[in-house]
Amino acid sequence: MIIEWVARGLPLSVVLTADTGTEREETYAYMPIFQRWMDRHHIDHHVVRYVPQRFKHWPPYFSLLENCLTNATLPSISFGRHSCSQKWKIQPQDQWVAAWRLAQKTWASGGKVVKLIGYDSSPADSRRYAHREGHVSDLYDYRYPLREWDWDRDACIARIRAEGLPVPIKSACWLCLAQKMSELMTLPPWCLRLIVLVEARAAPRLVTVEGLWRRATRERPGSMTQFIRQHGLLAAHEIDAIIAGAPVDLIDFQCVAAQIPVSERPTMREWIERFNEGVERLAA
Repeated sequence: MIIEWVARGLPLSVVLTADTGTEREETYAYMPIFQRWMDRHHIDHHVVRYVPQRFKHWPPYFSLLENCLTNATLPSISFGRHSCSQKWKIQPQDQWVAAWRLAQKTWASGGKVVKLIGYDSSPADSRRYAHREGHVSDLYDYRYPLREWDWDRDACIARIRAEGLPVPIKSACWLCLAQKMSELMTLPPWCLRLIVLVEARAAPRLVTVEGLWRRATRERPGSMTQFIRQHGLLAAHEIDAIIAGAPVDLIDFQCVAAQIPVSERPTMREWIERFNEGVERLAA
């Protein structure tokens, strides 16, 4: 969308990327490639992130993964809600725009900021667009250029290649219910171990869902851990060790962190790094 929009000489003030902290490795590797393309075309761009101000539980968290582990829960989409997208993607972008002088000037004059949204004309994005169609805001006008041009996913891929750029994978959190089985099977071991940990940490509180995939279907189980075990994506002893020990160790860590002065408390990221080091040794 951005490539073609610029090629048509249309105005583009800024590009925002919302980072949930749990994108796939391939997405993080692609970001600097496209950022360099935007730099060459003199496009202002920024990465924004949700920064929580209040914490129900400790220690502090700064990514979707850390949020789930701190609060012993799953992403909201696993419960049939979509607040994780609102919280980790839409909200940080809106906060950035709210502090942007050009937006403030536009609103002060009674205008609206135009948001370009990259839903294409393929069946999957058409379903997503259906949930947004007709949405009205006092601050924003929404445009869907790919749909205006009647471009599907194949047309987008062809346009990216014509620009001389590699084609990125679909951007998605590796904890998301929308993740396909084929996508899960291509995740690196460190992601798979953290998936097992997230489900094990949340398990005592789960009543209506089985795991990150919510409930079982004819094609797959509701638990990603079960799928990982069934397909041998991790050794059984690794899975068992994570389920048996990691949630208890995490709870102990949280109890200790809660006793430390706020300014000195360790972050969830520090515990995750220690967990990753430990399971790497176990796997070896």
